[in-house]
Amino acid sequence: MKEKVAEPIQHFVLSSCEMKFLNSSAQLVEPLENPKFARFSLQYTEVDEKLNNRVEPWRPKFSGHQSLKQREDSYTAHDQKINCGFVKGPKGSPSTGFDLAEDDSKYISSCHIAVISCIFGNSDRLRTPMGKTVSRLSRKNVCFVMFTDEVTLQTLSSEGHLLDRMGFIGLWKIVVVKNLPYTDMRRVGKIPKLLPHRLFPSARYSIWLDSKLRLQLDPLLILEYFLWRKGYEYAISNHYDRHCMWEEVAQNKKLNKYNHTIIDEQFAFYQADGLKRFNASDPNKLLPSSMILSAPKLMWFVADVPEGSFIVRAHTPMSNLFSCLWYNEVERFTPRDQLSFAYTYHKLRRTNPGKPFYLNMFKDCERRKIAKLFHHRSEERKNILEQDLATGNMIGL
Repeated sequence: MKEKVAEPIQHFVLSSCEMKFLNSSAQLVEPLENPKFARFSLQYTEVDEKLNNRVEPWRPKFSGHQSLKQREDSYTAHDQKINCGFVKGPKGSPSTGFDLAEDDSKYISSCHIAVISCIFGNSDRLRTPMGKTVSRLSRKNVCFVMFTDEVTLQTLSSEGHLLDRMGFIGLWKIVVVKNLPYTDMRRVGKIPKLLPHRLFPSARYSIWLDSKLRLQLDPLLILEYFLWRKGYEYAISNHYDRHCMWEEVAQNKKLNKYNHTIIDEQFAFYQADGLKRFNASDPNKLLPSSMILSAPKLMWFVADVPEGSFIVRAHTPMSNLFSCLWYNEVERFTPRDQLSFAYTYHKLRRTNPGKPFYLNMFKDCERRKIAKLFHHRSEERKNILEQDLATGNMIGL
């Protein structure tokens, strides 16, 4: 008798994606600080110090030099000082990077609510939020800040996007970053993405938007829907296709997204520290679930992998701590932040069982309804080349 080969499970994301936003932000009132959120004080390392056991040539780093013990201790949610970027060298040392003009620093320090994006290394075109969807109240109370480098700004100018006398292009306040702390533009982009509470010290809320997206909903309605309505402090969508770290690791290696050896080292480190493959039937699963249709029956699957292009945050102590921890994992290993998200969240919760982190991991179709996706410049060039090859429209063909 022939052994029956099990057919692979087919995943189909349910199409239902009903979202009930308020009709208007005009009557919205920002809620008082939620008493259920954990309270503790975070301070940040300001000056990098050489560790006694280091023998190799030492230089100050933007992220600081964090020992494994300091890393382990930082996961405890209590009054503490931790590494969280923006670390300077000893007196007399050169800048560690991400330098801003004084006027720009003053502007972003005054923001109470921030919509944030960045373009470094000419990676994307400028996508201005749809003006008709941004209410008068949001225009008055929300900062729209696009971080960029000088090379990208020159390209934008050549394409007709010119700064006005206040440094704006449309709704975006353009903030030029000098002395980039990394040569890898992906790593530079993680600074505004993962550390908005450091860049915007007075902000209570922020919305991160990858530059490949165009915002299509009023920011205040986004905050009300994803955070205020049900008392969350952090919101990010699950991935549209992958739901497990094991799948994400395999896909990153398949597409050569980063050095395979470093990915393997990171994954092995996380497994040794307790990261487990997800189990849909586990009643103690930590991350929220995503409804997936798995032939032949309907099941709930744990979503361990985020689609990190859209993040909504309240700048609470626990949210800020998570952001610092996630950034430090990206700094220690790879800039592929989806590889470290689940581990960071699991470890933070495991370390602090009495202090919940109120995470809203929502459906990816909700993200797609409020932010339109465009191609990166590199993908545009690739598509044009493929079209030319297909039609023979190339020199010599």
